[in-house]
Amino acid sequence: MLGFKLVYHPGYDLHLGDHIFPSEKYRMVQQRLLHERIAEPEDFVEPEPATDEDLLLVHHPDWIRRLKTGSLSFQELLRLEVPFSREMVRAVLLATGGSILAARLALEGSVAFNLSGGFHHAFPDHGEGFCAIHDVAVALRRLQRDGSIRRAMVVDCDVHQGNGTAYIFRDDPSVFTLSIHQYNNYPSPKPPSDIDIHLPDGVGDEEYLDLLRGAYLPALDKFRPELVAYIAGADPYEEDQLGGLCLTMEGLRRRDRLVLQAALEHNAAIFVTLAGGYAMRVEDTVTIHINTVKVAREALAKRRASRSAP
Repeated sequence: MLGFKLVYHPGYDLHLGDHIFPSEKYRMVQQRLLHERIAEPEDFVEPEPATDEDLLLVHHPDWIRRLKTGSLSFQELLRLEVPFSREMVRAVLLATGGSILAARLALEGSVAFNLSGGFHHAFPDHGEGFCAIHDVAVALRRLQRDGSIRRAMVVDCDVHQGNGTAYIFRDDPSVFTLSIHQYNNYPSPKPPSDIDIHLPDGVGDEEYLDLLRGAYLPALDKFRPELVAYIAGADPYEEDQLGGLCLTMEGLRRRDRLVLQAALEHNAAIFVTLAGGYAMRVEDTVTIHINTVKVAREALAKRRASRSAP
């Protein structure tokens, strides 16, 4: 057994067909985790769809209504960049419920995954960039409302800046936002996060890791979050179709290790969402996500061993 829970639902697939966003990756990740015996069936839990009450903690009621009734304008659909269907809406609601559940499970066991989510381009009143509902923001607001946490940190390592995250948590001292991303890439404009690491094109493993370490560790020391939301995008990969950075698979593993181990060493729980990944071979994107699960297992085992040592 992994030692932590993986939140997954077959309905995570947005059924986008021939689309740059490979939503079939969620099913492929789950199947490979089982096939390679990295995880057992009992490691998986299924979420319920997020409720309107949950969504209203972040999103405007009119956006929720129009999304759920399919009454989006042509311009809104263009901005969203995914074809509308009721299956797509259900997948987004399940992903949001999955992030709420993963955040709760992380508080119970230090680490948890939602094998979807990380839809960081969603704004309170609209969706964009493949993101209709900001699942991570909803999860953090739900846990804050329930009194489970007071302070949280979002660590966004997708190749694209988390513009929705930055906007939603602007001027909010209870949620610290850090985004490391390619500067000359979507979105534009980029609302300011608490920390934005704007990377030039072509940055590789060593420079990326040095910059992330230099910003993330001091922020953890100073802010001391109870919960870290790790948006673990696979798209900084050197062969990603929508990215322009040059991280190797080993570099991405080292990134995951840095984020996960440091959070645990600072006594913060951490929940992970998969976010973007558009490698030329979808199997490569799946491998990157699988590696994040493996690194989390190692980091948690190391943390537990250090606590039990005499």
